[in-house]
Amino acid sequence: MKRFISSILCLLFLAVLAGCGSEEVATENNPLVKTKTISLSAGASEGNYPGAVKGRYETTMSFQVGGRILQRYVQAGDYVHAGDVLMTIDSRDVVQQAMQGEAQVAAAKAQLELARSNLNRYSSLYAQEAISESVLEQYQTSFDAAQAGYNQAVAIAKQGKNAVGYSKLIAASDGVISSVTAEVGQVVGAGQPVLTLVQSQELEVEINLPENRIGDVTRGQSVEVSFWSLNNQPVTGIIREIYPMADTVARTYKIRIALPNPPKGLHLGMTASAKITGSNAAEKDQPKSNAGDFVILPMAAIYQTDDNPSVWVVDSNAMTLSLREVQVEDFDQNQLKVHGLNDGDIVVVAGVHKLHEGTKVRLTNDDDDKEDKH
Repeated sequence: MKRFISSILCLLFLAVLAGCGSEEVATENNPLVKTKTISLSAGASEGNYPGAVKGRYETTMSFQVGGRILQRYVQAGDYVHAGDVLMTIDSRDVVQQAMQGEAQVAAAKAQLELARSNLNRYSSLYAQEAISESVLEQYQTSFDAAQAGYNQAVAIAKQGKNAVGYSKLIAASDGVISSVTAEVGQVVGAGQPVLTLVQSQELEVEINLPENRIGDVTRGQSVEVSFWSLNNQPVTGIIREIYPMADTVARTYKIRIALPNPPKGLHLGMTASAKITGSNAAEKDQPKSNAGDFVILPMAAIYQTDDNPSVWVVDSNAMTLSLREVQVEDFDQNQLKVHGLNDGDIVVVAGVHKLHEGTKVRLTNDDDDKEDKH
C-alpha cells in the first residue's frame, strides 16, 4: 500500500514539473518586442537658449561724399546724442567743387542776361516790323536755353554747398556706438560704412534657435527672458521677428525678442537666456482639449492599415497586444508627432508588421522608458 501511494505522489510530482516546463517553453516562445513607454509630459519640452541684449534699430553710418578722415570724436561704447559730430573728412575737394559751382552760376547768369537783352531788343524790332518772326524765334530760343542753363548751374551749386555739409558725420538720434570700422587718415568712399549706431531707446534680446525647434515659436508668442548680470531676474518678452532663413554654417534661426518692460540696469551687450516651451507649437495647430498631448515616435512604430495609422499597445498585465488608431503629423524624415496615446502606454516601436492582435509578447531589457524630448 505504501508503495502504491508513493508511486501516485511521484507521478503527480512529475506532472507538475511537466506543466511548469511547458509554461516556461510557452513564455520563451512569445515574441520579444522593443517598446517605448509614453510620457506626455515630454510633449511640453522646454529649452533655455543663450542670447544677447541688442537695440532694435542699428544704423550703419557712412559719409555721403568721399575723402580722407581728419578726426574721429567717438569710441566704441560711447553714448551720443542726436546732432553730435562723430567724424569729419577733408573737405577741401568738396569746397573746391562748391566754388566751381558758384562760378558756373555766375557764368550762366551772364549768359542769361545777354540773352534777355537780345530778346528785348529784337522784340522791339519785331514790333516795328523791322525783322521777321523767324529771327525773333531764334532769340527766344537762345533766351530759353540760357534760362535752363542758369537753373542747372544753380542746382549744381546747391548740391556743392550741401556736399560741404556732408563732410561732417552727424548722429541722427541718441544711441550707443557699437563698432567703429574706420580710422583717422583712412580714405573712404561715399557710402562706405565707418561706424554703427545703436539706438538705446528700444532694447531686445537676440537668440539663435536650432532648426528642429523652429516650429515651437510664433510671432507674438510670450517667452520668459532672464539676465545673468541682473541675478537672472525674469521678465516677459514677446517674439517680434523670426528670420526666414537659417544660418548657412550653424543651421540656426535668428529670433528677436522684444522687451515691453525691460528691467532697470539693462544695457546693450548683456547676456540673456530665453526659455522656449514646445507646447506652444502644439497649441497653435491642435484644439485646446488636445493641446500638448502629443509624443514623438519613430516612423517604424506606425502600423498602417488602409488610411488608418495605428500603433501596437502592450497590456502591462496580460502582456498582450492591441491596435490603437492614432493621428499622425510629419515631424521629420525619421520621426513623427503622434496624438491619441495616453500617459504610461507601452508602444511597440520596431517589427510592427510581424505582430497580431492578442499576441503575448516579452519586452526587451533595454526598453526606452522615456519619451524623446524635441
